Amino acid sequence: MSTKDRPEKLSEILEKSLKRLDLSSTLEEYRIWPVWNETVGPTIARNAQPEKIRQGTLFVRVASPTWMQQLQYMKEMIAASLNQKLRREVVKNIFFFIGKIDQEIPAETQEPARKDPSVPKSAPDPELLRSIKDPEIRRALRRLYAAFSQKGKKP
Repeated sequence: MSTKDRPEKLSEILEKSLKRLDLSSTLEEYRIWPVWNETVGPTIARNAQPEKIRQGTLFVRVASPTWMQQLQYMKEMIAASLNQKLRREVVKNIFFFIGKIDQEIPAETQEPARKDPSVPKSAPDPELLRSIKDPEIRRALRRLYAAFSQKGKKP
Protein backbone atom coordinates (compact mmCIF):
# COMPACT_ATOMS: atom_id res chain seq x y z
CA MET A 1 0.00 0.00 0.00
CA SER A 2 1.52 3.35 -0.98
CA THR A 3 1.61 6.33 1.36
CA LYS A 4 -1.05 8.03 -0.79
CA ASP A 5 -3.44 5.12 -0.19
CA ARG A 6 -2.72 4.95 3.54
CA PRO A 7 -5.38 6.64 5.66
CA GLU A 8 -4.11 9.64 7.56
CA LYS A 9 -4.03 9.39 11.35
CA LEU A 10 -6.54 11.51 13.22
CA SER A 11 -3.75 13.03 15.33
CA GLU A 12 -1.98 14.17 12.14
CA ILE A 13 -5.18 15.73 10.80
CA LEU A 14 -5.79 17.46 14.13
CA GLU A 15 -2.24 18.77 14.32
CA LYS A 16 -2.49 20.20 10.79
CA SER A 17 -5.86 21.75 11.59
CA LEU A 18 -4.58 23.37 14.79
CA LYS A 19 -1.61 24.79 12.90
CA ARG A 20 -3.94 26.13 10.21
CA LEU A 21 -6.20 27.74 12.82
CA ASP A 22 -3.10 29.12 14.58
CA LEU A 23 -4.51 28.44 18.05
CA SER A 24 -1.11 27.56 19.49
CA SER A 25 -0.40 31.10 20.73
CA THR A 26 -3.89 31.34 22.26
CA LEU A 27 -3.47 27.96 23.96
CA GLU A 28 -0.07 29.07 25.28
CA GLU A 29 -1.71 32.14 26.81
CA TYR A 30 -4.28 30.01 28.62
CA ARG A 31 -1.50 28.05 30.35
CA ILE A 32 -1.33 31.00 32.80
CA TRP A 33 -4.41 29.87 34.73
CA PRO A 34 -3.02 26.64 36.20
CA VAL A 35 0.28 28.28 37.25
CA TRP A 36 -1.11 31.58 38.57
CA ASN A 37 -1.76 30.50 42.18
CA GLU A 38 1.57 28.72 42.50
CA THR A 39 3.44 31.66 40.96
CA VAL A 40 1.94 34.48 43.02
CA GLY A 41 1.42 32.51 46.24
CA PRO A 42 -1.73 31.91 48.31
CA THR A 43 -2.08 35.42 49.77
CA ILE A 44 -2.07 37.19 46.43
CA ALA A 45 -4.10 34.38 44.83
CA ARG A 46 -6.89 34.94 47.37
CA ASN A 47 -7.01 38.62 46.39
CA ALA A 48 -6.20 38.63 42.68
CA GLN A 49 -7.16 36.25 39.87
CA PRO A 50 -6.51 36.41 36.13
CA GLU A 51 -9.63 37.18 34.12
CA LYS A 52 -8.41 37.09 30.51
CA ILE A 53 -5.37 37.64 28.34
CA ARG A 54 -5.39 39.52 25.06
CA GLN A 55 -2.35 40.15 22.88
CA GLY A 56 0.10 39.73 25.75
CA THR A 57 -1.86 41.84 28.27
CA LEU A 58 -3.07 39.87 31.26
CA PHE A 59 -6.20 41.33 32.87
CA VAL A 60 -6.29 40.57 36.59
CA ARG A 61 -9.29 41.11 38.87
CA VAL A 62 -8.27 42.34 42.35
CA ALA A 63 -10.29 42.45 45.55
CA SER A 64 -9.69 46.09 46.54
CA PRO A 65 -7.98 49.36 45.59
CA THR A 66 -5.28 48.59 48.15
CA TRP A 67 -4.45 45.31 46.44
CA MET A 68 -4.52 47.00 43.06
CA GLN A 69 -1.97 49.59 44.17
CA GLN A 70 0.28 47.00 45.83
CA LEU A 71 0.23 44.74 42.78
CA GLN A 72 1.01 47.67 40.47
CA TYR A 73 4.43 47.79 42.15
CA MET A 74 4.87 44.06 41.62
CA LYS A 75 3.54 43.66 38.09
CA GLU A 76 6.92 43.39 36.33
CA MET A 77 8.03 40.76 38.83
CA ILE A 78 4.75 38.82 38.45
CA ALA A 79 4.97 38.94 34.65
CA ALA A 80 8.60 37.76 34.73
CA SER A 81 7.73 34.90 37.10
CA LEU A 82 4.80 33.77 34.97
CA ASN A 83 6.90 33.90 31.81
CA GLN A 84 9.66 31.95 33.52
CA LYS A 85 7.17 29.23 34.55
CA LEU A 86 5.75 29.10 31.02
CA ARG A 87 9.28 29.14 29.52
CA ARG A 88 8.42 31.88 27.04
CA GLU A 89 7.21 35.47 27.01
CA VAL A 90 3.44 35.22 27.17
CA VAL A 91 2.70 38.12 29.54
CA LYS A 92 3.98 41.46 28.26
CA ASN A 93 1.83 43.66 30.48
CA ILE A 94 -0.61 43.28 33.38
CA PHE A 95 -3.74 45.39 33.78
CA PHE A 96 -5.40 45.27 37.21
CA PHE A 97 -9.05 46.10 37.80
CA ILE A 98 -11.24 45.96 40.89
CA GLY A 99 -13.93 43.31 41.16
CA LYS A 100 -15.31 40.53 43.28
CA ILE A 101 -13.07 37.50 43.60
CA ASP A 102 -15.57 34.66 43.20
CA GLN A 103 -13.68 31.49 43.92
CA GLU A 104 -12.21 30.23 47.15
CA ILE A 105 -8.51 29.67 46.69
CA PRO A 106 -7.22 26.61 48.54
CA ALA A 107 -4.37 27.15 50.98
CA GLU A 108 -2.28 24.60 49.13
CA THR A 109 -2.01 26.03 45.65
CA GLN A 110 0.82 23.94 44.31
CA GLU A 111 0.10 21.07 41.98
CA PRO A 112 1.65 17.84 43.29
CA ALA A 113 4.90 17.04 41.52
CA ARG A 114 4.66 14.38 38.89
CA LYS A 115 7.07 11.51 39.28
CA ASP A 116 8.34 11.57 35.70
CA PRO A 117 7.99 14.97 34.00
CA SER A 118 8.84 13.42 30.62
CA VAL A 119 5.57 11.46 30.66
CA PRO A 120 2.75 13.63 29.31
CA LYS A 121 -0.58 13.98 31.02
CA SER A 122 -3.26 12.22 29.01
CA ALA A 123 -5.86 14.92 29.66
CA PRO A 124 -5.82 18.58 30.64
CA ASP A 125 -6.50 19.51 34.21
CA PRO A 126 -10.31 19.83 34.70
CA GLU A 127 -9.76 23.04 36.66
CA LEU A 128 -7.90 24.49 33.70
CA LEU A 129 -10.75 23.56 31.36
CA ARG A 130 -13.35 25.15 33.66
CA SER A 131 -11.32 28.37 33.73
CA ILE A 132 -11.50 28.71 29.93
CA LYS A 133 -14.75 30.43 29.06
CA ASP A 134 -14.55 30.01 25.26
CA PRO A 135 -15.98 26.54 24.37
CA GLU A 136 -14.06 26.40 21.09
CA ILE A 137 -10.74 26.93 22.85
CA ARG A 138 -11.72 24.33 25.50
CA ARG A 139 -12.39 21.76 22.75
CA ALA A 140 -9.16 22.66 20.96
CA LEU A 141 -7.17 22.23 24.17
CA ARG A 142 -8.70 18.78 24.76
CA ARG A 143 -7.83 17.81 21.19
CA LEU A 144 -4.31 19.16 21.53
CA TYR A 145 -3.68 17.14 24.70
CA ALA A 146 -5.04 14.03 23.02
CA ALA A 147 -2.81 14.55 19.99
CA PHE A 148 0.29 15.10 22.09
CA SER A 149 -0.42 12.14 24.36
CA GLN A 150 -0.70 9.95 21.27
CA LYS A 151 2.75 11.09 20.15
CA GLY A 152 4.21 10.84 23.66
CA LYS A 153 5.08 14.53 23.78
CA LYS A 154 4.43 16.89 26.64
CA PRO A 155 1.96 19.68 25.67
